[in-house]
Amino acid sequence: MLESSDLDIRVMGLRDFPDLPDVDETGSTFIENSLLKARTITEITGIPALADDSGLCIDALNGDPGIFSARWAGVHGDDEANLQKVLTQLSELEDPSLAAQFRCAVVLVFPTGHQHEGLEIIHEGVLEGQIVMTPRGNQGFGYDPIFQPTGFQQTTAELPPDVKDRISHRGKAFQAMVPDLREFLSC
Repeated sequence: MLESSDLDIRVMGLRDFPDLPDVDETGSTFIENSLLKARTITEITGIPALADDSGLCIDALNGDPGIFSARWAGVHGDDEANLQKVLTQLSELEDPSLAAQFRCAVVLVFPTGHQHEGLEIIHEGVLEGQIVMTPRGNQGFGYDPIFQPTGFQQTTAELPPDVKDRISHRGKAFQAMVPDLREFLSC
């Protein structure tokens, strides 16, 4: 997503740091988990770190799965089990609201010794929509086959990747971060 922003920065990912430890997501919000990840990465690498956390929040489930979206069924990253658990929970409710939101928090943290040491920039993105009880589409991942964004007839798993990136919670959060990246990191 950042490649199209014409920033004069080198974006590095986890593959550039294969020895980074997994960061336990022990926060109670998307922001807290993003900060945990970015702070840990910047402390280890000594360079500014950008991290995000995101998930699906369903009104009828009191905002769940929320920060537990990736491990809702008990195993981290089992997309099919997570999706099926949500559908089962909703089907057990009497006339549930299917309103839902994908939410993302992205943070930029600067390391000790950097000219912007201590600065932590936070942006959030939200994609409003509703749950569909029959999965549709094979693009994307996670809950995409059961999430239909407001104003669309397709689920996020049916949308072309460029459309999904443009409207998504993650896309919105990263686009909000671009001016800050330009101001604080560009040469």
